[in-house]
Amino acid sequence: MADIREQYEKENAWGLLSSIDIYECDPEKIRSKDAIIEYVSRLCKLIDMKQYGDPIVVHFGKGQTEGFSLVQLIETSLISGHFANESNRAFIDIFSCKLYDPEKAAEFSKDFFGGKSYRLNVCIRK
Repeated sequence: MADIREQYEKENAWGLLSSIDIYECDPEKIRSKDAIIEYVSRLCKLIDMKQYGDPIVVHFGKGQTEGFSLVQLIETSLISGHFANESNRAFIDIFSCKLYDPEKAAEFSKDFFGGKSYRLNVCIRK
């Protein structure tokens, strides 16, 4: 986190974007609207983000793209997620103009959805 904080401050960043791809998730978790709502609530508390309204969680698609999608507005931007039923993968994006710890968010997300591994990409927005 120290490296991210240093770069964020050095570049006078506008915000931070984390994209988390989680592999081999627990199928029951990614197929449960209630679990996804619980996840985003707990994630917001963990990274100290204030939810703005209720999350939107909708199931749609066919084949490879079938699954739930999530949008949660936060006071400093938004969290989105897409959950792929066919491959048991989760794709989470967190964008905020308030600094947070991307590694902590990624580890929590992997653990919550029972993933075996994840890939994290972080982008500092200017």
